[in-house]
Amino acid sequence: MNFLEVSDLHKSYGGVRAVDGVNFSMAAGELLALIGPNGAGKSTLFNLLNGQLLPDQGQIRLEGQSLNGLAPREIWALGVGRTFQIAQTFASLTALENVQMVLLSASHRLFSFWSRAAQHQTGRAMELLAQVGMQDQAARACSELAYGDVKRVELALALASDPRLLLMDEPTAGMAAPERHALMTLVRKVAAERHMAVLFTEHSMDVVFGFAQRVLVLSGGKIIADGDPQQIQEHEQVRQVYLGTGQIAPSFFGETNAPRSLANR
Repeated sequence: MNFLEVSDLHKSYGGVRAVDGVNFSMAAGELLALIGPNGAGKSTLFNLLNGQLLPDQGQIRLEGQSLNGLAPREIWALGVGRTFQIAQTFASLTALENVQMVLLSASHRLFSFWSRAAQHQTGRAMELLAQVGMQDQAARACSELAYGDVKRVELALALASDPRLLLMDEPTAGMAAPERHALMTLVRKVAAERHMAVLFTEHSMDVVFGFAQRVLVLSGGKIIADGDPQQIQEHEQVRQVYLGTGQIAPSFFGETNAPRSLANR
């Protein structure tokens, strides 16, 4: 049995088939990249996976359990975490307090009046910050942190619920190449330590081909290619979809940052 199994998934908006019969699976611990040109359906597929949208047809199963019809919080409680293209943190709270808020929510004590939030699982929160290299900045407000460090805090927030599957929506958006590679090296390390599967969308092809074990290519709501990075780079239909010429610019191979248009959806 596959860890994640997506079968014949459909989602339409009027006459537009945003996700059109998508089938794929993931193994536990796998790093899988999802790429595609403008309007491919990547965001819709992500939102179906974590319950923000309901599919018109098809099945999503996590270790054999159907996720269809479950609310995002229920899916989160089953071990599906998510990070966003624009980092989602409480800017006025410290890095430590941000993690404590997620731990409070995970323990169903977010609105408890019987204990101080600042005292909640401080040790565990510091362990999570240490895991992402942010323990020395635990007392700083997120509004004071560099953007790359805010993304690290967001990763700690996602890890606070002990996810078995982490969905990352353009995790390196807005970062320079050294920051991108540092963050994804961290993600790969944490995923290996936790045996956590990671599905990520990304516009930087150097990240896709440098860190993904496998790549899915979505176009017009359909998966047109599924393979390792080398197979995807050599895939003729992928070349046609991205540039319409049968040729791929050097940026597609990660020599430079890929054109932003590849990531828009």
